[in-house]
Amino acid sequence: MEREPRWRELHDRAVDALRGAGVASPEAEARWLLEHVSGEPGETVIVDAGPATRRGTNQLEVLLARRLGGEPLQYVLGEWSFRDLDLLVDRRVLIPRPETEVIVEVALREAERLGARVGAPDRWAGAREAFAVADLGTGSGAIAIALERELPDAEVWATDASADALAVARANVAGCGATRVRVAEGTWFDALPAEARGALRLVVSNPPYIAAHEVGDLPTAVIDWEPYGALVSGETGLECLEEILRDAPGWLAADGVLVLEHAPQQAESLRATARDAGFAEAETVGDLAGRDRVLVARLAP
Repeated sequence: MEREPRWRELHDRAVDALRGAGVASPEAEARWLLEHVSGEPGETVIVDAGPATRRGTNQLEVLLARRLGGEPLQYVLGEWSFRDLDLLVDRRVLIPRPETEVIVEVALREAERLGARVGAPDRWAGAREAFAVADLGTGSGAIAIALERELPDAEVWATDASADALAVARANVAGCGATRVRVAEGTWFDALPAEARGALRLVVSNPPYIAAHEVGDLPTAVIDWEPYGALVSGETGLECLEEILRDAPGWLAADGVLVLEHAPQQAESLRATARDAGFAEAETVGDLAGRDRVLVARLAP
């Protein structure tokens, strides 16, 4: 009788297959795949090298075939981490990326500047007025849920025009226990109730900002697998960004702040658009690689 392979053998086979397919980090991806199918930490399934289960072996074969076919690892696993969150992800939403974590960091700094409490809630602090936040184009819900978790007084609206994306967001809101996140379908501010107009202290968004003529420059794994409508804005790439900038002052409170992710080459144009829209201050914040990535537009100095 043929013996069942050991986890270490499966790991080594996966590494060889991934390396042969040109995957950039075959060891790391093989470990993630084995952790996923075994339910055990990598040290257990690789170092201890116990016998693999038949179910795990079969599941790994299926997932590895998908990855070798070019599908992004995050979609193969069906989940990915964003800050301290474990989120469901699939082809209905963009993959959460480190660049977008910068938006959360910037948004938290701005919220604290506006007087919001940041960090774990203090049960002895007593009730405080709700801090109204909107995440426009929420996708998986990553930004909205992260802000709800780290702003104990926040009431967060998570909006998206895609019903498919909102199904993923709702699952993540429930899975993360984000009870102060409300999900609404619609385009940008149109999804929000009338009572939110003029009441939002903070608006954040990672909208589509790629120009149609730039699609050919994207990695194959991005353009072939991730939702086109969440990537491409239009002919210039500025269409969604400019629409949000124009409409935001009417929805923000008097001291409100807008935080937008964008492409590096769009920074100067967006600062000018922000000032034309009525924002008193507009500055650009760099990402982890030092590239212009986030616009911060403030109504009051």
